[in-house]
Amino acid sequence: MNATRSNLWRTGWLIGFVLVFLGCFVSSIVFGATQQFSWSTAWASMFHYDESINDQIIVRTTRVPRACIAAAVGASLAIAGALMQTLTRNPLASPSVLGVNAGATFFVVLAAVMLSVSSMQALTWIAFLGAAVGAVTVYALGSVGRDGLTPLKIVLAGSAMSALFASFTQAVLVLRQQGISTVLFWLTGTVAGRSPSFLITVIPYLVIVWIGSWLLAKEMNVLQMGEETAKGLGQKTIFIKATVGIFIVVLAGCSVSVAGPIGFIGIVIPHISRFFGGMDHRWVIPYCGVLGAILLILADIGARFIAMPEEMPVGVMTAIIGVPFFIYIARKGLAKS
Repeated sequence: MNATRSNLWRTGWLIGFVLVFLGCFVSSIVFGATQQFSWSTAWASMFHYDESINDQIIVRTTRVPRACIAAAVGASLAIAGALMQTLTRNPLASPSVLGVNAGATFFVVLAAVMLSVSSMQALTWIAFLGAAVGAVTVYALGSVGRDGLTPLKIVLAGSAMSALFASFTQAVLVLRQQGISTVLFWLTGTVAGRSPSFLITVIPYLVIVWIGSWLLAKEMNVLQMGEETAKGLGQKTIFIKATVGIFIVVLAGCSVSVAGPIGFIGIVIPHISRFFGGMDHRWVIPYCGVLGAILLILADIGARFIAMPEEMPVGVMTAIIGVPFFIYIARKGLAKS
């Protein structure tokens, strides 16, 4: 009876957040720093499109893709954070903290500035490679020693690798200063000015991983009880960890290739999701998807107005939200080894 009641509450909250997401999505279409549209214009642009009306063209070609990209990237980073926190058993784990975003960023900048790669498809695969290098390196460094992988060691390894990749990125930009203008705004993390083709390129990979993450929810529930317990229950932990690692690389790589390195969503949202959905990943994953999308859309809306008439990079907005949360978790001692 209690389990049924709990599931009803979880379902109710999830439905409520979906409605909030829809409201945020429409608000992202309607509100802008330099131009705002009526709700009727947004509705007409979606369902009664007239390409002879300039406002509807702007909504269709600029505002809607921007909202879709923010939703997809926010959901992906949040799910990646939840997977990483379970995989490493570290509440501070996220693509931005453990060097995954930094690795993907460095490889993309290296390809775009030094090799003049401009193909979105190519940059996506390059971002995957960079994310994989970052993840594997941090995991290997965090596992060194007789005590194996610990929450503290993996955070330290991630911080070190993030700093190293950031230094490499700066070195590339110094060597090729003419390429700074092409990647500078992207480096701070943004969903502004992104072509719909960016999302079209990565969305098949993201959808597959979103679904795959939810299908692995029961296995993740077992894994979070501890590796020895999981092995005792007959779980193939090496296969599960490798699969989850691939999922994290895809989610982080796609997100970085589209929007640049946007931090802290992967830390904040999983904890909020567990507050509403409990520890069961069958609920945590959907909550992360919806709440991650909401957070990045709201951050993007706020970025349009905080420094009018200019737009603030959305990565700055998520940092403003995420840094206090990060400090709170650290002060509560949740990252003890």
